[in-house]
Formats: sequence, structure tokens, C-alpha cells
Amino acid sequence: MSDANGGWVALFSGGKESSWALSQVVESGRDVRTLVVVQPPETSHMYHTPAQPVIRLASRSIGLPVVEVGLPVTDMEPPDMQAGVSTEQDGEREALEPALERLDAEFDGGLRGIVAGTVGSDYQADRLQSMCDRIGCEFDAPLWQADPRDLAESMIDGGLTIRIAEVAAPGFDESWLGRQLDHDALAELATLHHEYGVHVLGDGGEYQTIVTDGPHMARPIALEFEREWYGTWGRIRITDAWLDPPPSADEDST
Repeated sequence: MSDANGGWVALFSGGKESSWALSQVVESGRDVRTLVVVQPPETSHMYHTPAQPVIRLASRSIGLPVVEVGLPVTDMEPPDMQAGVSTEQDGEREALEPALERLDAEFDGGLRGIVAGTVGSDYQADRLQSMCDRIGCEFDAPLWQADPRDLAESMIDGGLTIRIAEVAAPGFDESWLGRQLDHDALAELATLHHEYGVHVLGDGGEYQTIVTDGPHMARPIALEFEREWYGTWGRIRITDAWLDPPPSADEDST
């Protein structure tokens, strides 16, 4: 039953931070009604997100609808990730706010608040808080300022199945692509942090993840993929993905 005081939305990428933030707030009793997914244009390289093929499967497993927010096309090419950060975040903000205003009008009781998996970005947190202030809703960042190593361990111990979907930093090689982020991988990331300055959570864009199972999901996602390696960075290309066990013919047609 919907809360007359309004509902929450969760910013969702299919990665570990957004998945863990969603899991935490749902467990705490937040009335999360919708996942908001920022969708890059198909022609964009800068906004390529390996998780896109599995996000809709994740939403079905979670049991929440998705609202997609499209970003403008950019000509930036990876791996020069930092050069486009301000443009990317400005575009995301400009596209996101109207979508949230529409949800505020549609929700029974209005939009109560926004959940985000931001951990250490003051810029992102400030922008989202300002957006919430303009809309007139709350902002909840349950992972904010958590110790990166402790947070990663809590995700693993809490039941998230996390896979590395993209890497773009010194110290990584092709073997990381598709690898599960477990305690052994976390220990190696700590070594890369000391040797190359790699952020343990990949908060600087050093790596991206997808979550295929967790306490917020009713069914895990199985997938097949190919590795694409470009010498200094790489990503997985998902060739097939499905909920496990596979959906019935009726479900698959929805």
C-alpha cells in the first residue's frame, strides 16, 4: 500500500553502490516505488554503461518499475574519463530534475525523497541535495562517507554478488573483466591502491561493476559476456542475460 506521505525513488545504475544503498533503505522501511536510471545515448562512448543490458532484469527481480532519464550525446572518448566529469554531471542534473518533478506529481502523496549510492563525492552530494531542496523532498545517501574498505566488505558479507564490468586504471589487466568482487579481489584492490592510488571502490572511475544478486533481489541474474580489451582499459560486452531460473514463456514476453 502506498504511503500517503509520499514515496521514494532510488537512483539506480545496476552497480554496487546504488544496489547496496537500495537494499539498505528498503530494509529500513523506506517506501521505494521507482528506480530512476540515467540512460546514455547509444552513440555515446563517454557514457557507455556495461550494466545497461541487465538493469531491466534487475528491476524485475527487485520488483520495482524503471523510469529512464536520457542524457545528451557527447563526443568524449574513454579512457580520458576525468575530462568530461563536469559536463556529464551537469547533463545528468539537467535531465534528472524534470523526471523527478513528474514523479512528484504522479506519486500518491508526492515525492517523499531520493535515495542515492554516493559515497565520497561532495560535488554529487551537493548537487543532489540542491535538487531535492528545489523539488521539496528529502535526500538520503546511506553510504555517505563510509570507509571504502569497510563498505566493500559489508557489501560482500551482506550478500551482493558483484562483477567487474569495466576497468580503466594502472594495475588492471584483462583478467579483471567479469571477475567477481570477493574478499580476495578486494585484497588485490587494496594492493593496487597502495601501488597506483586506485580507489578501493573505484570512486574515481577506475572500475565499474554490475550486481547480479543480493538481498534486494528475488532472483539472481545469469549472464554471458565477451571481454573487450584496448591495451589500457577494457569492458565486458554482455551477449546474453536472464533471470535464474529462466523466465517462463509468458514472463519472457512481457
